[in-house]
Amino acid sequence: MIFEQSRKAMKRLGLPEGDAFDLPSSEKRFPDGAAFRIECPTVNSSETVKALLDTATENGIVINRVTETYGMFRHTAKEIKEYCKLCHDYGCELLLSTGPRATYDTGATVLSPQGVRVGYRLRGMEQLLRAIEDIKRGYELGCRGFLIYDEGMLWVANEMRKNGDLPKDMVFKCSAHLGHCNPASAKLLKDLGADSINPIRDLQIPMHAAIRQAIGDTPLDIHTDNPPGSGGFIRAYEAPEIVRVAAPLHCKTGNSVIGGHGEMTGASEGKKMAAQATIIVEMINRYYPELKQSGKNAKDMCIPAV
Repeated sequence: MIFEQSRKAMKRLGLPEGDAFDLPSSEKRFPDGAAFRIECPTVNSSETVKALLDTATENGIVINRVTETYGMFRHTAKEIKEYCKLCHDYGCELLLSTGPRATYDTGATVLSPQGVRVGYRLRGMEQLLRAIEDIKRGYELGCRGFLIYDEGMLWVANEMRKNGDLPKDMVFKCSAHLGHCNPASAKLLKDLGADSINPIRDLQIPMHAAIRQAIGDTPLDIHTDNPPGSGGFIRAYEAPEIVRVAAPLHCKTGNSVIGGHGEMTGASEGKKMAAQATIIVEMINRYYPELKQSGKNAKDMCIPAV
């Protein structure tokens, strides 16, 4: 095999020797024994949350996690409380996105063709401080889970969580907008304090399997469909295999019904997201019925407080 010495070096570092083309089944599970959960991202208004959860109930499926991506500081306190109550009463997690982040800042680099690689990272110390304040505000309003777009912020938030400057029951998820896409990067995010890791959206299944080998039990968040703004692919028939090799994971679904990430959404989009999630659940149950989904109110989930 080529690169043999380098592969052996990777193994000594605790990394896989290559992408897992043999597609081994993951025996890792969530604490409740489930292999997968359903996450709907870009749920960017309380109106969307209600339509999503109501339609999911009508369709007989469970949504385990709702993720907002518009920017937590762009919502009124009243609306954030509505988010929290809807998710609390239903029994699912809520993750709010931290800001202000580069795309809402005064800098122009992120808006340029090459500078777009900056993504949603934070510019300067003051933006980092504001992002921490964003988390504090969300927590005070009832949210317990937060979406993070900056590795430095992740490290800071985790250190503050460990030393008591932030509450111990906060959950930190890393966004795909960080741009991480290999086992070493995923391991780094885990070591920095990530409770849930979202790689970029177009990885192949052997790549997902290799990342699983590098991060132990830490859940992955893997897109099974995507909006046109970031590729537009729909991986419904791949979803069962993704769960088999990468469990425990959140199947991120529903965004194929919108134009792009971070846009405002309404009730119509919420209903369509629930329909797409229903298809993903059907596919997993059809081909691997032994791979179970978590129900509502699992003990380890960051259910909002009201």
